[in-house]
Amino acid sequence: MQARKARKPGPIEKNEEIERLYLELASFNQRIQELEKQHLEASTIEALKASALTLARQIDEICCSAASTANELTRLLAK
Repeated sequence: MQARKARKPGPIEKNEEIERLYLELASFNQRIQELEKQHLEASTIEALKASALTLARQIDEICCSAASTANELTRLLAK
């Protein structure tokens, strides 16, 4: 069996991942709003908010990674 070389996700995969995370974040936000309207346990709402913040950070990391790659490519092409 031949070992496969791990590859970095390309722009299309990153866009798909970002889209998936945005949908998941929207779902968390919708659930938070529903729970706040029902005046349910604050701990449940806080846990959902923490998860939503984690997703937002993941989205930022992917976006920053994509921007960094684009800047590096621009620099290489300018040579």
